[in-house]
Amino acid sequence: QVQLVESGGGLVAPGGSLRLSCTASGFSLDDYAIGWFRQAPGKEREAVSCISSSAESTYYADSVKGRFTISRDNAKNTVYLQMNSLKPEDTGVYYCAADYTVHSVNYYSLYWAEYDYWGQGTQVTVSS
Repeated sequence: QVQLVESGGGLVAPGGSLRLSCTASGFSLDDYAIGWFRQAPGKEREAVSCISSSAESTYYADSVKGRFTISRDNAKNTVYLQMNSLKPEDTGVYYCAADYTVHSVNYYSLYWAEYDYWGQGTQVTVSS
């Protein structure tokens, strides 16, 4: 069964850190670009960070640059999002998604509809 599972969300005070994990089962992430998307209440889903299958290309939304770091460990079939200096506006449900990009190893998309597989989401709440 093809599945993406996110973990690592929770409640954290402003300025704190969390590390989200996205682990695939039933398929290999080697040929997939991975995107982390965030959806806050009443807002559209937005791309927060993306990484190409080669890991040579990465993207960060302006709102998270310098605070978030995306990485991947293909041996563990897992992608991580390290989130530091968290702010209340980072609150939302975080989804990871996989986009099959075997012919474009340095490509990633910011458009959620291009992604093939999605996790169930993990809640991140930044509040004092």
